[in-house]
Amino acid sequence: MAISEMSFNRRAIPADAQETEWTAPDGWKLRRIDWTKAQPSRGALLFLPGRGDHYEKYLETLAQLSEAGWSVTAIDWRGQGGSGRLLDDRHIGHIDDFATWIADLKAFWSDWKRESRGPHVVLAHSMGGHLAMRALVEQAIDPDAVALSAPMLGIPTMGLPYAVHHAAARLLGNMGDPARAAWKEGEKPGSPLNVREKILTHDDDRYADELFWWTARPEVKLGPPSWHWVERAIASTRLLNKEGALEAVNVPILLMATTSDKLVDTKRIIRDAKRLSHSELLVFGAEAAHELLREADPVRDRCMAAIREFFDKVAKPA
Repeated sequence: MAISEMSFNRRAIPADAQETEWTAPDGWKLRRIDWTKAQPSRGALLFLPGRGDHYEKYLETLAQLSEAGWSVTAIDWRGQGGSGRLLDDRHIGHIDDFATWIADLKAFWSDWKRESRGPHVVLAHSMGGHLAMRALVEQAIDPDAVALSAPMLGIPTMGLPYAVHHAAARLLGNMGDPARAAWKEGEKPGSPLNVREKILTHDDDRYADELFWWTARPEVKLGPPSWHWVERAIASTRLLNKEGALEAVNVPILLMATTSDKLVDTKRIIRDAKRLSHSELLVFGAEAAHELLREADPVRDRCMAAIREFFDKVAKPA
């Protein structure tokens, strides 16, 4: 049976999943969801979503991985999804520094790894992929394997060198309140909501799932990032560009990307795959947009098969 043929209601929390909260060392509460098997046949998998995401968008993926034998957990990042907001304007995505998210991930990883059976693997999308990679570089997590969907290893710079792009973002942010929205709507500058779907996925129904959850749980909806987020995002991607940073990572990593991505720098993903000592690369073309795990079945099935095969190969059960 093809993965896509698994019957699943993407617009309801499964009966075998538990929604709870985890408290960070500073008292901030992060929302989590778990499919916990008494005796998982594979191990434990942690899913890390992208910017503006919430775990409801990935229920289908998480349930399928649970069916494949993994004890599955997903979290919402501080300041988005069901994990609260950092500004009075709940529409704006914000963070003081990406290091705050790394600190959250490090503490959560320690608790989660202690409470679960290995091997321990990570699946992450977009900004979540960036944070997973940075956590590997900083040795904040120690998974047995990692799979990344369209990881934000770089942001499109309109042809500018990263240093110039970073300086421009810093200048524009400081021309007003850095916590103000960097643009009005959509996922990128000049991208209104009516073209948002084309940037994210070719699957109308899966795109509509997110709109359903915005209505069913309006607290999870998030708009564009702040200028400060943009500047800190560029700064964080530049950290990964330092010589020796990725080269020191020895964890097996699967990178999945598409050359049609409008939100992350796919050329950098391809380049960075060569910097890693143990990586595999799956690249799509015009058939795939940014949200590979929410794409139409022909793309999504290939991704899910690649993830399962990769983890089966490099993360052996104890």
